[in-house]
Parts: sequence; structure tokens; C-alpha cells
Amino acid sequence: MDWVEGEVLLIDKPYQWTSFDVVKKIRGILGIKKIGHAGTLDPLATGLLILCTGKKTKQIDTFQGQEKEYAGKILLGKTTPSADLETAFDSEKDTSHLTPKKIEAAAASFLETQMQIPPLFSALKIDGERAYKKARRGETVAPKAREVFIKEFLITGYALPYISFNLICSKGTYVRSLARDLGEVLGTGGCLAELRRTRIGAFKVTEALSLSDVEEMQKDL
Repeated sequence: MDWVEGEVLLIDKPYQWTSFDVVKKIRGILGIKKIGHAGTLDPLATGLLILCTGKKTKQIDTFQGQEKEYAGKILLGKTTPSADLETAFDSEKDTSHLTPKKIEAAAASFLETQMQIPPLFSALKIDGERAYKKARRGETVAPKAREVFIKEFLITGYALPYISFNLICSKGTYVRSLARDLGEVLGTGGCLAELRRTRIGAFKVTEALSLSDVEEMQKDL
């Protein structure tokens, strides 16, 4: 396999690795400089990360624009500044009154096109600097709302205050924001507890390689 000429690599990103960590690791394994990823995953998320090498890096924007699918868990009744479990809880409310009917109706309200405000802790640039850097310094961060499309937001399991879900959405959708906003609609608050990206366009995580798989393949060349 000629890695330098260009390949599309499907990688199953490990927990607590940043997307850049994966790019750096693969760059070291393959010994090539021209490599990039098509769509960031947060450190606490796992799953499909598309990497392009060599000439295939020209297709990164095409992959980034494709529909994405996720599976995960939302914790209702608690919120965090980052809208996931990377930061400490900053509020807590009772969830004993919630029912599957109420939760599913709230989830259904997010279907179709909507304006979504990115999390305070995000990689978006505000005044030339990543929003999460400003947020970590305690500075006021006000990300602008962006248009996203939610094709499916299906609640698949209940272990309150945790709920499981499956999501199909457009490019640019922040799942942490969706968890936060669902909690707001329910009046309890909420944050993302687990996330796994299972698909980007026609590419599925079941087809992806682990980092150790790539190392073994490279040894065999």
C-alpha cells in the first residue's frame, strides 16, 4: 500500500485522545508529513475518524460535509461548563418527574433545521483564538449560533438520569450542545456523558482500524 501517494484511512479514535493526537501518531507510524483528519472528535468521544494522506488530503472538505451518525448517553439533571464530563458539575436538578413520553417529545422538537449555539469549550476561533482557551481562562465566550440539521434524534434506552440515544445529523452539529439544549427544554439541565461516532457518509466505524492495526500493517510492508 502506497501511503505517500494517498489513502483514506478509517481510524477508531481511542478514548481521551484528541483528533490531533491520532494524526500525530499515524504520521509517526507511516513516516509521512502530509496527513489530516476530516472532522474533529472531542477527547472524551470515541469512534470513526477519517484520515487522508498525500493526494487524498484534497478530499478532506468533501468528507467533512457528509452526514454523521452517533450513539451515546446524556446525563440529565446536571450541567457542566463544557457540556460534557470534561469539566466539573456546576448545577443539579431533580429528574424524578421525567417520563419517556416527555423526553421523547423534547427530543423530537430538535428534528429538522435549527440554529445551534456551539459549546463554550469548543475549537471554534473567536477573535483569532480557540474558544476553549478563552473559556479555560475564565473569559466571557459568546459563540455565534449556526445552522444545523438533525435528521434523527432517537432515544434508545433509559437508566435515569442517563438516557441513551442515536443521532443522525449534518456537518457542524455539536452533540454536546444538543445534550445541553435537551436538558434546557426538559427544565433539568443536561450534559453529554458518552459519545461514539459510528458513521460518516458511507463510511462506518465497523470498517475502521485501531492504531495498533495500522502499526501491524506498516510492519508487514
